[in-house]
Amino acid sequence: MKYLLGIDLGTSSLKGSIYTIEGNLIDSSESQYDLIIPAKGYSEQDPKEWISAFNDVIKSLSEKIKDFSENLDAISFSGQMHSLVLLDENGQVLRNAILWNDVRTTDQCHKIMNEFGDEILSISKNIALEGFTLPKILWVMENEPDIWEKTRHILLPKDYLRLYLTGNYHMDLSDAAGTLLLDVENKQWSKEIADKFKIEYSYLPDLVESISYTGDILDKVCEELGIKSKVKVYAGAADNAASAIGAGIIDNERGMISVGTSGVILTNKEKITGTEDGKLHTFNAAIPNTFYSMGVTLAAGKSLDWLKSTFAKDLSYEQFLEGIENVSPGSNGLIFTPYIQGERTPYNDSNIRGAFVGMDISHKLENFVRATLEGITYSLKDSLEIIDEDEGKTVDTMVSVGGGAKNKIWLQMQADIFNKNIITLEIENGPPTGAAMLAAVGAGYYDDFDTCAKEFVKYKESYKPNIENVAIYNKYYQVYKEVYPNTKEISKGLSNL
Repeated sequence: MKYLLGIDLGTSSLKGSIYTIEGNLIDSSESQYDLIIPAKGYSEQDPKEWISAFNDVIKSLSEKIKDFSENLDAISFSGQMHSLVLLDENGQVLRNAILWNDVRTTDQCHKIMNEFGDEILSISKNIALEGFTLPKILWVMENEPDIWEKTRHILLPKDYLRLYLTGNYHMDLSDAAGTLLLDVENKQWSKEIADKFKIEYSYLPDLVESISYTGDILDKVCEELGIKSKVKVYAGAADNAASAIGAGIIDNERGMISVGTSGVILTNKEKITGTEDGKLHTFNAAIPNTFYSMGVTLAAGKSLDWLKSTFAKDLSYEQFLEGIENVSPGSNGLIFTPYIQGERTPYNDSNIRGAFVGMDISHKLENFVRATLEGITYSLKDSLEIIDEDEGKTVDTMVSVGGGAKNKIWLQMQADIFNKNIITLEIENGPPTGAAMLAAVGAGYYDDFDTCAKEFVKYKESYKPNIENVAIYNKYYQVYKEVYPNTKEISKGLSNL
């Protein structure tokens, strides 16, 4: 029996999942690591921790699966996007990685947009935000010139791990699209952007597709980890692109809603339309020659966690959600806007703050809980509306993953607010599944992703829109959309006090 290994290099841990070629999940292992917070708004990690975590996961899987070391055939990756890894001419790490959730680069984002904003959007199909890689590079140039002077290689997290395994420098297109340095439509590094910001073109790694073969695991690494087989390594994809593959988002007929700390709406697109205006993220997909549009709610599950920890800390989550089924759609006139950490899509406003609007003496905890779930879903609908209207497409079915797929009331709420069919996964393993599928297709075990998905991805429950609830939610959603423009200046004023 041959095994495929899908690795997800996340923000807080590295997870590895072992699959058979036939798409059966055998086992998983995970290793945690910490964030480094040297100052307010900073978020860093030591790249060497990722290697240690990978080694721990391999050793754990070897103990769990008796024939793992002899039969591991191929490996691929999912990785946290945008995070900056700088290496010297010998491939040695020069400083901690600056992570995607680091927000020190506001000034650099303003500089990019003021000096080159139209060009950046035209070439990269995205606007400069603190999470992206290019602003982080400019911050290092301006604040750590000694580090930049030694820099010879720019990588993202999973690419650094792959370098450790193969000795080769590569970056796949789906991850490169999140750097603001890629000509997304033409699938090449933009010399125009690199030259504008004085980044040596040679510092950027070779670009490959997510299914591309990038080498074998080095003999010395195999020996250290006790791997006895020859293991092929495939490029892998950015975490959201890999998640989409793992959820079976293969064509343009289905989209994905993912609720974690943040929330994501994602749909595939076959080509760049020319209408990209920066409200949505537009990236290369893991499937060759395709793209995806993505909208982000910054505080999705985070909003629910905040409400519970602030007002119901002693309740279990099951107790916390009790009673929401008895609250009518619209939460009896209570609306929540989940802008507690600012908002991304469609506003890109770091100053806006959340609100409960319509509170009265009749509202109980269950009203606030349901209103919070509805507000998160309204925010995600903002992104879905842009996809449906601006891109001229209608996705009828959404695959729901993450925290939003764990509660039947919330799943029905998604169906009603989106007016879409909602389906869930039988086994939800997210990015590692997508990574294993990339290895399976890359290694030639499947001719295409559609065939691969039929083996790896199984669906469970489905939820259809309730027509009466759809009509009610449409009215509440129109009121929800009025909250942002009417509180924007208030939030700005509060932030200046």
